[in-house]
Amino acid sequence: MAKRTGRRPGSPDTREAILASARQAFAERGFDGATVRQIAAGAEVDPALVHHYFGSKEQLFLDTMKVPIDPRTLIDGITTAGVDHVGETLIRAFLRVWDSPAGGIGVALIRSGVTNEMGARLLREFLQTQILRRVVKQLDLDPAEAPIRAALIASQLAGLAMMRYIIKLEPLASAAVDDLVAMFAPTIQRYATGPLPAPR
Repeated sequence: MAKRTGRRPGSPDTREAILASARQAFAERGFDGATVRQIAAGAEVDPALVHHYFGSKEQLFLDTMKVPIDPRTLIDGITTAGVDHVGETLIRAFLRVWDSPAGGIGVALIRSGVTNEMGARLLREFLQTQILRRVVKQLDLDPAEAPIRAALIASQLAGLAMMRYIIKLEPLASAAVDDLVAMFAPTIQRYATGPLPAPR
């Protein structure tokens, strides 16, 4: 019997093949650099199947990361209160997600990000393109200052996640949400809207 050649048709394995190809493409080229056509070629499927299973490149990326929440919904809630309250609304939203069942996925993402290079690249792309880019855009921050402000905010949140949910350092691990908000919100607000030191 002649061996079949060509692209893989839809099958139970097709979705996983697309995810594997997407994971590699996003890690190597980033979210913006990876294309649906490249991902489909890596999975040996027609690009239409990528859209069939995932709808959009953005949803494919979220499924690749196994993110259980839609960042757009989360960020809309953060930014509706305005830039002057972003410190409090951001830290409250962050803690609400991490204290929910979705927090287990967050722990896995961070552990993957600190234990292997592909995980680190994917986590970095997720933070930059799905979270920080959206926050910066919706808060209308100065484009010249936005990258450093976003990175400073990310460093604060990542440090809190590591200490509270992974290392479980006390008293952060068992602190009440309102206490954490009172301690972290002013720093996040300063990173978002406070003066920055002049470049050296």
